[in-house]
Amino acid sequence: MAASRRRASMTDPILVLGGGPAGGAVALGLAKLGFTVAVVATPRPFRAMEGVSERVVEGLRNVGFRYALEALPAPTPRMASWNGTAATANTERLVDREQLDAGILQDLQAASIRVITGRVSKVEEHNHGFDVYLKGQSEPLTTSFLVEARGRSAPSASLPRKRGPETVSLLQYWQGAPIAPCSAAASFTEGWAWMAAGADGTRYLQLTFDVASKTLPEKSLLVAHCNQILLSLPQAQHFTQDAEPTGELHARTSTPILCEQAVGERWIRVGDAAMAVDPLSGNGIFQSLSSALQAPAVINTLINKPENAALAQQFYQQRVDHLFHRFARIGRDFYALEAQWPTQPFWQQRACWPDTAPLHQIADPSSIEVVMMPVVKGGFIELAEVVTTNDQPLGIWHLNGQPLAPIAKALAQRKSHESSEACFTRVLGMPAKAAAQWALWASQNGWVTE
Repeated sequence: MAASRRRASMTDPILVLGGGPAGGAVALGLAKLGFTVAVVATPRPFRAMEGVSERVVEGLRNVGFRYALEALPAPTPRMASWNGTAATANTERLVDREQLDAGILQDLQAASIRVITGRVSKVEEHNHGFDVYLKGQSEPLTTSFLVEARGRSAPSASLPRKRGPETVSLLQYWQGAPIAPCSAAASFTEGWAWMAAGADGTRYLQLTFDVASKTLPEKSLLVAHCNQILLSLPQAQHFTQDAEPTGELHARTSTPILCEQAVGERWIRVGDAAMAVDPLSGNGIFQSLSSALQAPAVINTLINKPENAALAQQFYQQRVDHLFHRFARIGRDFYALEAQWPTQPFWQQRACWPDTAPLHQIADPSSIEVVMMPVVKGGFIELAEVVTTNDQPLGIWHLNGQPLAPIAKALAQRKSHESSEACFTRVLGMPAKAAAQWALWASQNGWVTE
C-alpha cells in the first residue's frame, strides 16, 4: 500500500462483507476489542444443509455465538460407504444454513453490530479506504478497513491463488414423506455422494465430480445424469425411496483454493475467502472459524500498531497456509483409502494431492528449538519465544498459562541419566507435583525419551 494512503483508526467503522460463521466471528471479535463494525449480509441464493461435527459446535460457542447455537439440531446418525465397506461412521448435526445464518445475524445485532442486508456489486479502493456498492443503491458504503468474508463467492481480486484438483458439486433436492433425519457418504466410480434427509421430508443429494471428467454431459442433461447415478447407488435408496426429485440443480465449486496473499495493510480475507477446502474433509465451518478467530488481533495490530504490520501479516498468512495444507492432507489420505478405482482420474489425482508429506509426524526431540515468532498477546500480534518441533513448525507458545520455552530450555540442560522431573525441579525450581506433570506431558508429546 502507498504510504500516502490513510490508515484505519478505532473510530472508523470496519466493514465485513459476509454474515456467515467467519464474518460473524470476526465482527464479534472486533466489537469486543472496541471497534465499530458493520456487516453486509447477503441472503443465500438457494437452500442448503450442512453436516457439522461437535468441534464446530464448540468453536461457535467459543466465539460467543448464542442464537446461532439455538439453530443447531441434535446429532443424527451418519453412514459411510467407502472402499467397499459400509459402517456407521459417527454422528453429525444437519444444519439448515438459512437458520444458522439467521441466528448469526441475531447474535451480531445483540452485540450492537450494524447488519446491512444487500448484495455487493462492486468494491473500489481509494486513498481514504474502500467504497462498497450494493446492488440497487447508488451511494456506496465507505470504510477504511475491509474484511472479505463472502466465502468461495468472494472475487479473487487478482490475488495469487493455489488451486487443487478442479472439482464441482451438484446439489439436487428430492421431496418425500418425513423420515428421521440422517446422512450418508458414499463413493462411486466418478466421485462421491453426500446425502441427507431433513425432518420435513426434504432430501439433499449432492454428487461431487472432477470438472474435467469426460463423463459429465451438457448442462441440460445433468439432472438426468445425477438421477441415474443416485438410483444406482444402494446407499442412496434410503433417501430416494418414496421421494421424487424436484428438478432443481445447483452447481457449486468444491475446488480447494488457497489465497497466497490473504492480508494487506487495510484489508483481510477470512474463512473460505482466504482458503477453501475440499468438502470431503467435513471441516468447512471449523476451518472458517480457525482463521476468523485470529483475524481480530491481526486487524487490531494493523490499525493500532502499524509498526508491527509486517509481523501481523506474516503471522496470519503462515496460519492460513498451514491450515490449508493440513486440511488438504486430511482429504488426500481419505481419498487414498478408496482403492476400488485407482486409475479413474477423480481418485488418482486426489489420492496424491497436495503432496506426499505425512499429515502427522512423530515428534523428534532433536528437532526442538526455541525461536522468536509472532503470537497473539493481549489482542495484538507480538513476538514471543515459542517452541518449534518437526511436527509443530508454527511453534507452541504456552499451555494452560505455562510458557513452553522455559520447559524446552530446561530439557536442553538435562544431565545424563537425569529424569525430566528432576531436571525441571533443578533448573526451574518446580515443585515436585508440577515437575511430575510436566515430565509426563513432555514424554507423551515426544519431547523426551527416558
